[in-house]
Amino acid sequence: MSAQAETVAAEDPVLSISNIEVIYDHVILVLKGVSLEVPQGGITALLGANGAGKSTTLKAVSNLLRSERGDVTKGQIMFKGERIDKLSPNELVKRGCIQVMEGRHCFEHLTVEENLLTGAFTRKDGRAAIADDLEMVYNYFPRLRERSTSLAGYISGGEQQMCAIGRALMSRPTTMLLDEPSMGLAPQLVEEIFEIIKKLNEQEGVSMLLAEQNTNIALKYAKYGYILENGRVVMDGDAAELRENEDVKEFYLGIAGDDQKSFRNVKAYKRRKRWLA
Repeated sequence: MSAQAETVAAEDPVLSISNIEVIYDHVILVLKGVSLEVPQGGITALLGANGAGKSTTLKAVSNLLRSERGDVTKGQIMFKGERIDKLSPNELVKRGCIQVMEGRHCFEHLTVEENLLTGAFTRKDGRAAIADDLEMVYNYFPRLRERSTSLAGYISGGEQQMCAIGRALMSRPTTMLLDEPSMGLAPQLVEEIFEIIKKLNEQEGVSMLLAEQNTNIALKYAKYGYILENGRVVMDGDAAELRENEDVKEFYLGIAGDDQKSFRNVKAYKRRKRWLA
């Protein structure tokens, strides 16, 4: 490959979603022409209120929609330059893309370490390599080492979130889809989880697509963000720019401008957001 071709390849997004539509039960249209990109080695935030379509977007990428009677009916999803929307979730994990589900979903009857080892079930590189990666996970999550023999059903919510991320990391992914990692956690613990996500991105080179209702924390750690409303992307841009956007401040960060509005006026204003004009 020429140097020019290598440069172009390096600039290509690791994950590209192009104008997808998702329908549940052959009737309910949930995503309406969603397009976004995740750059190689970047953290991209997918923001929006509950029900905006964030989880559906992630499940469309990880091919988990069929278990919920959903289908991608239009558009395409590319991962590392190959179309993936027809692959099985297992095949996608083998190619390096894995989702950490909302609500953590640990195997409650297994120990923490057994949960972590289930993340390596697709690997064929031997026990020594898996043991090395288990040690890597424990280095990122020291609390999991302390709780390694505890049943996952009896550890705290924060520890379960760490376990879920660690389990995904054991598959040696190049891209992780994180669905609401802050949900149900205390603010201090949320900060700790996101600091580890940042380290995984910087030190292990794992690209991240992060679906979050906690816009403030997501834009603090992401480099780029997309805002979903009613199944459509209504705004996108650099994370720093989105944090300074007046609409984002008011409706997602809870920061009003100098012109304070009454609750009645804010409700009326929400119905005519500038990006929906």
